[in-house]
Amino acid sequence: MLDALVVAPHPDDAEISLGGTIARLLEAGWKVGILDLTSGEPTPRGSVEARRAETLAANEALGNPWRQNLGLPNRNLEPTLAHRRTLAEVFRKVRPRLLFAPFYEDAHPDHIAATKLVEDARFWSKLSKSDLAGEPFHPSRVLYYFSVHLRIIERPSFVLDISDQVDAKRAALDAYQTQFTPTQIEAVFDRTRFWGQTVGVRHAEPIASREPIGLTNIDSLLL
Repeated sequence: MLDALVVAPHPDDAEISLGGTIARLLEAGWKVGILDLTSGEPTPRGSVEARRAETLAANEALGNPWRQNLGLPNRNLEPTLAHRRTLAEVFRKVRPRLLFAPFYEDAHPDHIAATKLVEDARFWSKLSKSDLAGEPFHPSRVLYYFSVHLRIIERPSFVLDISDQVDAKRAALDAYQTQFTPTQIEAVFDRTRFWGQTVGVRHAEPIASREPIGLTNIDSLLL
C-alpha cells in the first residue's frame, strides 16, 4: 500500500525530476514507490545490466522506495490496451493515493505514451465488473513532473522545497554513470536553484496539476 507512486518512462526520469521530492516524502514517513516502465536501453554508453545496477544504487541514495520495472519496450512504448491493463493491475496492487506522471507536453514519444498510459490506467483501475486482477481502486490525484525534451517555459502549479534533499538527489544522479556527465548533472541543479529562487529557498522541484489543488489551511503558502 503506497501513498505515492512515481511512474517513469525510463530509469533515471524519476531521479532527474523528482529525486528531491521522493527523498523528502520518504523522510516524512510516506510510503513511496517508483514504477519504471522500460529498461531505458539501448543508450550510447549503457547496457541493460549496467542500467539495472545504477538504478539499484540510485534507489538506495533516495532512501529505498518500493521499485519495480514493467519491462515494456523502450523507444516503442505505446498506450495499448494490453499495457493499460498491466499498469491498472499494478495500481490495484499497490493502491497509491497519489500518482506522478511525466508532464503531458513533450517531444519524447515514450514520455507522452507514459502519461497517456497513467491517465487511462487510473480510470481502468476503478472499474467494477471487469476481469482485471485485484480489487477496484482509484488513485485520488495525478500530478505531473517535468522531464521534457522541449525548450518550453515550465508552468508548475506549485514548487516543493528540496533544499535539505539536494545531497540525496545528487547521489542518485551520480549513480547513473553511463547516462550523465557532470555538466548534465549540474544543469539539473541549475534548474532546482532557479525554482528555489522563485520561492525564496535554495532548491525546489516544479510540479503541475491539471485540476485545482485544495488546501486545508493556508500556512504552507507562507514560504
